Amino acid sequence: MNGYGASAYQRAQTTLGPRELEAHLLLKAAAQLQAFKDNWSDDEQAIAEALAFNRKLWTILGTSATEESNPLPLEVKENIGNLTVFILKRTLEVMEDPSPEKLSALITINRSLAQGLRGQGDDE
Repeated sequence: MNGYGASAYQRAQTTLGPRELEAHLLLKAAAQLQAFKDNWSDDEQAIAEALAFNRKLWTILGTSATEESNPLPLEVKENIGNLTVFILKRTLEVMEDPSPEKLSALITINRSLAQGLRGQGDDE
């Protein structure tokens, strides 16, 4: 990670709690994917970067949430684990055969989980 990125992450950690940071990163990933979907091109490098950020984020979230030492209820751990598997599979599908429609599920899941982390209901 470059120095700027590391310092930006450190600043975010000090101003945001863990849930808010996770929500912020999920929304950032969703925004990147949405921007690419809205301005679709066959630029393999651009889609690879957007997908890589989302994949790394979900790898970290999934690993952290499903650790034995994590105090989350087993059902929540399993749900996050299942979502992580879905996200990683969908990412591979998009990489193998890119299309904007395949990004919708990734964007929706990221936004929904971010809302949940922020304690927002569907009506907010």
